[in-house]
Amino acid sequence: MRRPISFPRIEGEASRQAHANLPPGSYEREMGREGFFGPATHMYHRHPPTGWISWEGPLRPRAFDLNRLNEVASGGPWAAREVLFNPHCRMRLWHCPTPMDHLARNGDGDELIFIHAGAGSLYCDYGHLAVTAGDYVVLPRGTMWRLSPSQPVTALLVEATGSSYQLPDRGLLGPHAFFDPAMLDTPAIDAAFRDQQGDAGPGGVWRVLVKRRGAISTVTYPFNPLDAMGWKGDLAPVRLNVKDVRPVMSHRYHLPPSAHTTFVANRFVVCTFAPRPFETDADALKIPFFHNNDDYDEVLFYHAGDFFSRDNIDAGMMTFHPSGFTHGPHPKALQKAFVQSKPATDEYAVMIDTRDALEVAPLPDGVENHAYADSWRVKP
Repeated sequence: MRRPISFPRIEGEASRQAHANLPPGSYEREMGREGFFGPATHMYHRHPPTGWISWEGPLRPRAFDLNRLNEVASGGPWAAREVLFNPHCRMRLWHCPTPMDHLARNGDGDELIFIHAGAGSLYCDYGHLAVTAGDYVVLPRGTMWRLSPSQPVTALLVEATGSSYQLPDRGLLGPHAFFDPAMLDTPAIDAAFRDQQGDAGPGGVWRVLVKRRGAISTVTYPFNPLDAMGWKGDLAPVRLNVKDVRPVMSHRYHLPPSAHTTFVANRFVVCTFAPRPFETDADALKIPFFHNNDDYDEVLFYHAGDFFSRDNIDAGMMTFHPSGFTHGPHPKALQKAFVQSKPATDEYAVMIDTRDALEVAPLPDGVENHAYADSWRVKP
């Protein structure tokens, strides 16, 4: 029988309520375990915990302008540019301006497609889904699919290597919090799907590019294999748009990122930050609190809006905060810790927190902002 070394104590000047009623002139830092779910201590400092003047070593925070990754992968999604990866999660940025001339099938894990820009139709074993900017599409492992854009698509692909995506347990909030599972759309065997069944494919054949253990195999059919007449069951692709997310809120307490968990896979989670009112209690923090996040690497992909906790961050950019260093709001946001000039946030972002350390894939020059660690420095 094991028990955590956990016993609440208060020493010196401290607040009894996290993220509120901070001692005058102090800056709160959360040292927590298990991604905001485990035991935690809140430190109260005289100076901002990110007030460094220099940074050296591999643990530095990273920022990438993925808008500069504008190449089109002729090999479809499996040739898309990889950005970050570990044994349980792989993230790619994919540009698809024209209809795919083949089908894709992932044998390594479920695929999460986040449509950052563009629109079109996704055809798969199960039928037809219309997709547009802000859509999450979860494809179960083994699903054959292709994308036919009506507008050039840019998508973030997040593979759950060796596992599947599930919905988080909402606990006391109940299963309908954040979004009702009834909002999850499934593909339809509609007129568009039946019409595409008559497509003979390039050269009269359809190729299926199957990815398994990182290698690609090609299966060629003399007919369109997306020829289902019907299906039944409880395993299917689903679609959810970020505008259908209804954030959990508290007017008296700044909730941790874990409150915004959207999908859960083995050893990582996907969260969605959507517009929400700022806290109205005068003593409550109105910006993200400083924290270490000592058990998870943290990735944020910025989709749309005004990203209030980060300066000089635009849509299409990605930040990567490795586990083990303190991070939090930039100095500009820190000035609004307790007073906001507007009633609500205006941002959409996707957060991926991974239990295992992520590696940065080789990227072209100019994609990474090597001065990102300096963005927390207070300018004289």
